[in-house]
Amino acid sequence: MLSRRGLLAGSALALLAGCSSAPSGPPPGPPATSPPTGPTPLSAPVTVQRMHSAARGTDVELVLITPDGVPASGLPVCLALHGRGARARTFLDLGVPEALTKAVHAGVPPFAIAAPDGDHYWVNVGKNDDPQRMLSDEIPVWLTQRGLKAPAAVFGISMGGFGALRFARAHPDLKATAVASAALFVSWPDARARKVFADEAGWRAEEPLLHPADIRGANLGVWCGESDPFLGADRKLVNAVSPAVARFSPGKHEDAYWRGVLPDVLEFAGRRITPAG
Repeated sequence: MLSRRGLLAGSALALLAGCSSAPSGPPPGPPATSPPTGPTPLSAPVTVQRMHSAARGTDVELVLITPDGVPASGLPVCLALHGRGARARTFLDLGVPEALTKAVHAGVPPFAIAAPDGDHYWVNVGKNDDPQRMLSDEIPVWLTQRGLKAPAAVFGISMGGFGALRFARAHPDLKATAVASAALFVSWPDARARKVFADEAGWRAEEPLLHPADIRGANLGVWCGESDPFLGADRKLVNAVSPAVARFSPGKHEDAYWRGVLPDVLEFAGRRITPAG
């Protein structure tokens, strides 16, 4: 079920050129063959727009969230990457619009959140579908067309944590990387069981735990529940990169835990990506 703000924002979706207020299930009909043309200003705290991603070879939904009562133009942006089996709208279900507005009203510098649809642990696994290329090449263009800045931070949940760390490896200039219950794999048999990676070489090229030198611990925050199946892998990440924040607390691999840590994650990202002064 969408949050109250997500529902209220539904009426604003019609203001966006090419925008559709599709239901939460898979979009009907064949994907569009070309992206919407021309800039589309962000005109509501929550907007949802279908975009065609050439990098992914399909349509995706792009969810944009800004703090209520704050002008959107020029805001820095934090990417939000969902978990396996979820979609970009998951961040509406988790209450991100309300949590972001509350954080900003409490003194966190304003910023925007951009959540796209992804898959395959947010990496190219040889299916003509490259989520990382979408994040690096297409989303900055989509954001600047809406008066927002290119991503300066990334936040990922579960599978999205894997993707966020992979994105951070390719973008060392990011000001913040935050992961909650990151789905990481300490061995090839562990990764192979997910039936995502084509082979061991492909997994080794992408697995964040195998490339700790590429991850800037000073800009990293790690959260994980103490009853989460990825707890051991996330502890290994913490030991390897010495993140700025590492918080392990009671919780499972579930929405209730992620809602609970969301205020900390938003404060972590917001205080790092907004330019001083």
